[in-house]
Amino acid sequence: MSGKRDKGTGGNPWVNQPGPDEDQDEPEEQLPPSPWNLEVQPPPSPWGGSAGTGGHGDPGAPGSGPATQTSSAWGDKVGPPSLRRPAPAKKKGFQLPPLLIPIGAGLLVVAIVAVVLVALSGGNDKTSQNPPSTPMSTPTAPKTSYQPPPNAIPVGFGVSVVPAPGWTLYTKETAGKQVAVFPPNQAEGARAFFWVRQKRDVTANAYLLGIVEGETEEEITQLGAVRNLPCPKDVLVECVAIDYTSTFTKNGVETKVKGSIETYRRKDGVVTALDFRTNADFAPKAEADAAIMKKSVIDSM
Repeated sequence: MSGKRDKGTGGNPWVNQPGPDEDQDEPEEQLPPSPWNLEVQPPPSPWGGSAGTGGHGDPGAPGSGPATQTSSAWGDKVGPPSLRRPAPAKKKGFQLPPLLIPIGAGLLVVAIVAVVLVALSGGNDKTSQNPPSTPMSTPTAPKTSYQPPPNAIPVGFGVSVVPAPGWTLYTKETAGKQVAVFPPNQAEGARAFFWVRQKRDVTANAYLLGIVEGETEEEITQLGAVRNLPCPKDVLVECVAIDYTSTFTKNGVETKVKGSIETYRRKDGVVTALDFRTNADFAPKAEADAAIMKKSVIDSM
């Protein structure tokens, strides 16, 4: 050994060297070209993709889709794609859940039975629902020690009037009571009358104004002011009066009239009106008689 590395014949002893037969490349057997190995371009896609891009399918996946997986250009039993947009699926209307159908039928049967029972039990009878209304009570006359004389004419609610001598009941009047005085031997054309009538649930002032307007509706009238009267009895709560003069023409004859109206309202709501009216030429005698009759009415209240 000389201390130098023996290179041998050359090359690396740790690497297998090819044999003499492997250094020579033998030519492979050449086969004739096959028509099945030729590249076939796919037909153009109607969906806008170029050949080899997969058309409407996965981009970059050449020939993907059913058309490339079957012997048909568009796949087995698959027609060419239509250019029309597919019709939208019809939306189904509201459908009652099947579970609610028997429940609804049961409720309907219960409602029908209830209606039948109400009809049989007299459901339209309102007397069982609403209690009978209490009839309005009629005011009763307050207790008084006054005893009307036998010739007193009852008016209502305990009130009466005693006619003065020469005054008779005017039978044609239906509201309240009216007495009148006529000329001698005459049954028409009263020279004066005294009328007592009543009304409920109204003030004495309102009742007075309504009467005076009716009495002088077609006359030339001069009204005085409505004045308050001192109520002569504790049972009275409102007392008012008014005086007037008027003129009317009948059958070409002009007649002057004097009149007065007094109204008295009791605590029970009954208002009594004293309506006095006389020809001006008979006023002195009529006014004296009217004062007596007014007192009889007030005493009976």
